[in-house]
Amino acid sequence: MAEKVQQEQANSYGRIDEESQLKELRRRKRMKCIVYVVAFAVFQTGIIMLFALTVMKIKTPKFRVRSATIAPFVDPTSNGPFNITMNAELGVKNTNFGHYKFDSSNITFFSMGTPIGNAFIPNARARARSTKKFNVTIELTLPNSSGVVPLTSQSTLRGKVELMKNICILFERGQHTLV
Repeated sequence: MAEKVQQEQANSYGRIDEESQLKELRRRKRMKCIVYVVAFAVFQTGIIMLFALTVMKIKTPKFRVRSATIAPFVDPTSNGPFNITMNAELGVKNTNFGHYKFDSSNITFFSMGTPIGNAFIPNARARARSTKKFNVTIELTLPNSSGVVPLTSQSTLRGKVELMKNICILFERGQHTLV
């Protein structure tokens, strides 16, 4: 009878030992799974941060007077100001990976600090990584002067860059010189 009790105790201790080994094995598997999930999350976070800081970095679009032509005019004989029609090609260069939607605005042309003409810029959209070109006609009122007349232009263009359905507001101020 004593042998039977000792044998049952040995078997029960063996079961307890097997159960503890199974629990330890399950715990190790769970820990390994958690480590893999955490490592994957850290790796994905690193990839997303790298992508966000390089590719998705928002840059201010460039707004420039690309070219300008002046219509033929007759030299004025009076000493007063005279009018000249200028056709200018404007460009909005968008280097972002999203569309740039800008609002309507004005561009003002100056000669020696004096405003001599104004043009309307319609609202539009510059596609991702491209240049939106458009033409404007400006009536310039020049003071009577001889020789080369230096022209400068100034404008403010406000718009939004749309990246992956997130909208970021940008303000663009441009000052350009034509000679």
